[in-house]
Amino acid sequence: MGLKHYDDMNLLQRDAVREVGNIGTAHAVTALSQLLGETVTMGVPDIHILGYNEIIRRMGNPEETVAGIMVHMSGELKGMMLCIQRKALINAVLERMFGEAEVEIPRLEEIQRSALLEIGNIMISSYINAISDLSGITIELSVPVLSVNMLGGILSVPMVELAYQTNKLMTIEGNLIYGGMKLESNLFMVPEVEGLSCLLDRMGVGN
Repeated sequence: MGLKHYDDMNLLQRDAVREVGNIGTAHAVTALSQLLGETVTMGVPDIHILGYNEIIRRMGNPEETVAGIMVHMSGELKGMMLCIQRKALINAVLERMFGEAEVEIPRLEEIQRSALLEIGNIMISSYINAISDLSGITIELSVPVLSVNMLGGILSVPMVELAYQTNKLMTIEGNLIYGGMKLESNLFMVPEVEGLSCLLDRMGVGN
């Protein structure tokens, strides 16, 4: 019998998901390094499965303005991927690409928004491709969408869209090291439970 809820995962299955997150994140960071033409590294990411309020408390101020790139997953693994870009990361990336040392996130120009969208899309695509290669499951991605909004508002999107499936988010947290700076980065994978069960089966740790 497959999973009914995220919380049904046993320790072996959680370790498998953590390994998926490690591999996916490594590929995402490598893709970012290639795009920027600079070395970007990340320590071992932390994987957490938390409720909306727990995520908000963990990430800080829900009224902080951030950029969020959202992609829908379809195929054998349905759900959403979300990349949260915060001010320090946005400034570092735009300075590298356009020589702009400081930007106001709510007033981003179209070319700046396009650059952040492309970065988020490349990181998410690299992450998902790594999972697909590792497990052999088919995952298709929608056209990415960028939203500049308060952190709490952006995080509420997957919770609302997938409320019929789960009241939890799966977060991959880690500090990017770029140019001697630590830049907080957050990727969220919110798979439908049926797809998550399929992924675990393909990895040999299904129920």
